[in-house]
Amino acid sequence: MSVFTLPQPDREAQLLPRLVELTERHRARSAAYANILAATGNGPGRHYARISDLPWLPVRLFKTHELKSIPDDEVFKVLTSSGTTGDVSRIHLDRAAAAAQTRMLGQTLQSVLGPKRLPMLVVDTTAIIRNRRSFSARGAGVLGMITFGRDHVWALDEDGRPDLEAVRGFLARHGGRPFLVFGFTFMVWLHLYALARANCLDLSNGILVHSGGWKKLADQQVDNAEFRRAFRVDTGLTRIHNFYGMVEQIGVVYLEGPEGTSLYCPDFADVVIRDPQTWEPLPPGRPGLVEVISTLPESYPGHLLLTEDLGVIDGIDDGAWPGKRFSILGRLPRAEARGCSDTLVGAS
Repeated sequence: MSVFTLPQPDREAQLLPRLVELTERHRARSAAYANILAATGNGPGRHYARISDLPWLPVRLFKTHELKSIPDDEVFKVLTSSGTTGDVSRIHLDRAAAAAQTRMLGQTLQSVLGPKRLPMLVVDTTAIIRNRRSFSARGAGVLGMITFGRDHVWALDEDGRPDLEAVRGFLARHGGRPFLVFGFTFMVWLHLYALARANCLDLSNGILVHSGGWKKLADQQVDNAEFRRAFRVDTGLTRIHNFYGMVEQIGVVYLEGPEGTSLYCPDFADVVIRDPQTWEPLPPGRPGLVEVISTLPESYPGHLLLTEDLGVIDGIDDGAWPGKRFSILGRLPRAEARGCSDTLVGAS
C-alpha cells in the first residue's frame, strides 16, 4: 500500500488536528517543551489555522537539551545523530515509538521496492556493523536498511575495497530479476559505479536507494542529474531513489519520485520552507530553511522541526505523486556538517 496518496489540501486537513494533538501531548508530558511553548507565546488552547502556524523547534535543541515525553523507565532506545563537531542529538524512543518508526519506514520503502523483500547488494563492508555497541551513523543506517532485503551480498571487502567477484556472483544469481541496491551516495558512485563501468556489469534490474555524501562528489562535478545519467548509460540502472531524512525525525524519509527530480512527503509528513529572516512560509520557487513535519514522534517533541538545511518547493500536486515536491539545496552557512547519513539510525 502506497504512503504517497494525499493531495495537499487533504494532507493539511488530516495532519493539522493530529499535530495539534501531539503539541498538547508533549506539552503535558515534557516540562522543558512546555517551557519553550510558553516562552514563544504558544499557550494551551491556542487556535492554529494552518500547519505552518504551529510552533516549531530548532533541530539543534536536541543537541543541547534533553527533550523527551516519556519517563526514564520507559526509554527503550536512545538514538544519536552524526556530526563533525562532537555535539550529537539524543532521541528517546519507547517500544511503541521504535516499532512505529520501523513500520512506517518499511511502508514508505515499499512504495518503490514492492511488498516482498528483494535480494540486496549492500555497497559497504560488513566491518561497518560488526560492533553493535558503537555504531557510526553510517553503520546504523546500513543495519536499519538491510532488514528490507534478503540474500545480502556486500560489495566491499573487509578492507573497504570493491569486491568484484562478490558483485559478479550476486548478479549471476539475482541480476535477472529486480534486486535492491543500497548505499550512501558517495560510496555508490566511487565504488559501485566505477566497478560496474570498468567491468561492464549489467545493473538494469536494480532498484537503487541512496542518500548523503553529495558534498564529497562536488569536486568531481557529479550532481544528481549526472549521477543518474551515468548509471543509466553505463550500467543500465534507471530505478534510482535518493532520500532525505534525519535521526531527529526517525521513521520518516522523503523519497525521490520516479521522475528523479524532486523529493516527496509520505502521507504522515509534510514540509514547510521558511524565510530565514521572517520565518514566514515561502511559496514554491523561493528557497529557504526546511521545516520537517511528522505525526510519528510520540515519545519526544520532534513533530515540528526547523532544520539547518536549505530547500525549495518545486511544486504542489503537480508531480508523479501528490503533495509537495521539493529539493534540498545544501546546508545553512556555518551550520554543523552532518555525517554521511542521519536517516536510518536505529531503524532495526
